Formats: sequence, C-alpha cells, structure tokens
Amino acid sequence: MKTIDTLFSEVKVVIPTIFEDGRGFFSEVYNEQTFKEAGIELNVIQDNQSLSRKKGTLRGLHYQLHPRAQGKLVRVVRGSIFDVAVDIRRSSPTFGKWFGVELSAQNKKQLLVPAGFAHGFCTLEEDTEVIYKVDAPYAPELEGGIIWNDKELAIDWPVDIPTLSEKDEQLPTLADAKLFD
Repeated sequence: MKTIDTLFSEVKVVIPTIFEDGRGFFSEVYNEQTFKEAGIELNVIQDNQSLSRKKGTLRGLHYQLHPRAQGKLVRVVRGSIFDVAVDIRRSSPTFGKWFGVELSAQNKKQLLVPAGFAHGFCTLEEDTEVIYKVDAPYAPELEGGIIWNDKELAIDWPVDIPTLSEKDEQLPTLADAKLFD
C-alpha cells in the first residue's frame, strides 16, 4: 500500500497494492495493521455502498458532529467520481479549504476523509458505485451538511448543474452550518 499526502495532513489518498495476472487482479483494500503502520487510525465499524445512475450526480457535502463524527475510507467499485474533502474545523489553519481527487474502479485509489471534514462527490460516469468504510454509526440527529456550490468554498466541481437530492439542495452555506470548533 502507498499513501499520498494532500493539502491536509489528515486526509490521505490511499493506493492499494494490486496483484494482476491473466485471471484479473487481487487487492487488499483495507488491513488494520498495514494502515496503522502507515499512520492511519480508522476503527471500521460499518460499510456503506451507493449507486448513482446518472453522470453528474452530486452527493454532499456531508458530515456528522461529535460525539459521532465519522471518518471515511472511500473507494469506487464501478465508474468514477470527483471526490472532495473540506476542512470544517473552525480552529484549523486550513478551515474552509478543500481537496479533490478522481477515484475510479480503474485507478483503484481510495480517499481517507477523517472526522472534522465534510465529504462529497460527483459522479463522472453513469451507474457509478461507491463503497465507504466508516468509523462511527450513522446518527441523523448529528448530521450536517454544506451546499455544494458555496461561493466561499469555490469547489471546482466537474458539473455546472448536478443531479441532487432534495435534502442536498437545501443545505446551508459554510457560514451558516453547524461545524466543529
């Protein structure tokens, strides 16, 4: 496994080792010990999967507040996404900054998005499936979000008019959202 540092010391691009032959490939996408040796602590308790039928579907920007703030390890098993992490820790020197990376079934990259960051992605292909491991259970009373096109964040999304859920259309701006201190 290889890790690539990002703008944020806590957010990592993870590239698993791939073993390929004439049959296909094998990859260990998560190994607690290997991750710990790389300095990544993620106590996985749940796996989630989403399917987005349309190219240009945007999910996010989502997060959960303490005491159930979630860290995520995101990967794509079919299709591709532009995946984004936003620092929402008010006391952080990188508050309000974002990092984006393309994840695809082909490149097999993963993105580690720790607690304290909002997460969202936009599909780059139809019928894209995303799997992510989380380290805290879903807690609807603690969920938060930021509108995808917040001018303060100025995220360079690969779509001008995305397909959004009704819930994501109503998310507040960074300035109005409940955030981490």
